[in-house]
Amino acid sequence: MAKYNKNKVSIFALGGVGEIGKNMYVVQCGDDIVVIDAGLKFPEEEMLGIDIVIPDITYLLDNKDKVRGIVITHGHEDHIGGLPYVLKQLNVPIYATRLTLGLIEGKLREHGLLNDTKRYTIHADSEIRLGKLDITFFKTNHSIPDSVGVCVDTPEGVIVHTGDFKFDHTPVNNQYADLQRMAAIGERGVLCLLSDSTNAERPGFTPSEALVGRALKEVFHKADQRVIVATFASNIHRIQQVIDAAEETGRKLTVIGRSMENVVNISEELGYLKIPKGMLIEPEAVHSLPANRVVILSTGSQGEPMSALSKMARNTHKRAEVLPGDTVIIAATPIPGNEKYVGRIVDDLYRLGANVIHGGGSSGVHVSGHGSQEELKLMLNLMKPQYFMPVHGEYRMQRNHARLAEAVGIEPGNIFICDIGDVVEIENGEARKAGKVPTGNVLIDGLGVGDVGNIVLRDRKLLSQDGILVVVVTLNKETRAVLSGPDIISRGFVYVRESEPLMDEATKLVAATLSKFNGEQVVEWSFMKNQIRDALNKFLYEQTRRRPMILPIIMEV
Repeated sequence: MAKYNKNKVSIFALGGVGEIGKNMYVVQCGDDIVVIDAGLKFPEEEMLGIDIVIPDITYLLDNKDKVRGIVITHGHEDHIGGLPYVLKQLNVPIYATRLTLGLIEGKLREHGLLNDTKRYTIHADSEIRLGKLDITFFKTNHSIPDSVGVCVDTPEGVIVHTGDFKFDHTPVNNQYADLQRMAAIGERGVLCLLSDSTNAERPGFTPSEALVGRALKEVFHKADQRVIVATFASNIHRIQQVIDAAEETGRKLTVIGRSMENVVNISEELGYLKIPKGMLIEPEAVHSLPANRVVILSTGSQGEPMSALSKMARNTHKRAEVLPGDTVIIAATPIPGNEKYVGRIVDDLYRLGANVIHGGGSSGVHVSGHGSQEELKLMLNLMKPQYFMPVHGEYRMQRNHARLAEAVGIEPGNIFICDIGDVVEIENGEARKAGKVPTGNVLIDGLGVGDVGNIVLRDRKLLSQDGILVVVVTLNKETRAVLSGPDIISRGFVYVRESEPLMDEATKLVAATLSKFNGEQVVEWSFMKNQIRDALNKFLYEQTRRRPMILPIIMEV
């Protein structure tokens, strides 16, 4: 029997590989587990009614005594949004930088977890020990301040997780990526590198965020009416540049959208946003000012149906509206899958007479927070890892990142492209894939966590396609004779008043099906319901080529 190696290292993702968002990575050495990030992702189109999606943490719950803490790389939703749901089941300490922790505390407060959660502030020079694992950090650039990469020092060697990063040589907050420390980490020796793959398909370098500030100021100077800017609530660098452009053009600023208001308040309180005194005004005060003296900062850059910008585009927002001649800046590019939602908002804004500037490219109002190919190669060359795991982003992005790694000299056999749950084990300096851990998606719908699964989603899809028919029949408990009904209720199938002949025929068919059971002692109501369902299914499909969900209800009196 093989001897258990307490120094063996396992690395795997519970989210964030082969998809956008929901980032969660696990490093385990013996009886010590460190979790890096705990994010969410927003639902895909087929996830009808779902609010958010978080990682399945079954493995962590099965090994909760080994989990030493959760280390957070930065404060974006896809890295911190799942924390409240995780902490309700797994109460472990959180380690994060000052701004990131401020954003996390806002979430914990909403969920009533603030007093029960241990929180520790770290910075780029911090050193912490979790079990027998030593954790250190290095400063990175991203579209939010206080972003760090994470080094986990194990008995096998150093595991490095870059977090989301780019190399911005002119950062708007003058917080430069620490290339010297990255190079020192590489010189010391990196066993395995987990690196951000989001922009692995983009050649060259990602432009500096400073370019966006210039473009925004140019647009603000040209606008002769109100300026409305939609961006990610957590893109604090972008928000600061909107504030700077508003100050330069003598405009007042109002903030609309709950998440935007929360982030602005927390960031200003912690000193990460500098807002001139008297600039912020309430939305209700906008109409009392000249149009060329107002900026509205809002959520909705991804076309989210309930966001502030979406409501303004539909003229349904209670506190703000878009007027002809207003300039609307959507300072973001659509996340894959959101293109049609953003396109719909842009169309609606044009219908209202607005001048719309959106996306990146030639507009200049957006640059990515993720490094492009040359930056990814620079990170690989700085770290010089023995093994490499591309993370974040979709499969094609990771595949492209793997090609970049090969181009800079990493052996193809030392590159691991993993699916969620795939375990990479490193023992005695040798790495290999070693099975899977249980994982997947946990769907959040309202207050329900994980109570909506594939069967419920399938039913919702059926309901959305052809509607539902409810067949209600009341029987005599003793004689099984029909006392009332059958009554057929249609929702989302046909408009009953215009389809009376069809509904009459359907009612007769159910009555004929029930008559077959006269005098019979039917114990299994499910059999009778199936007979009604089968007969109606066949009839309605022949008549309409539709298959509504049919729900027979049999009552006894």
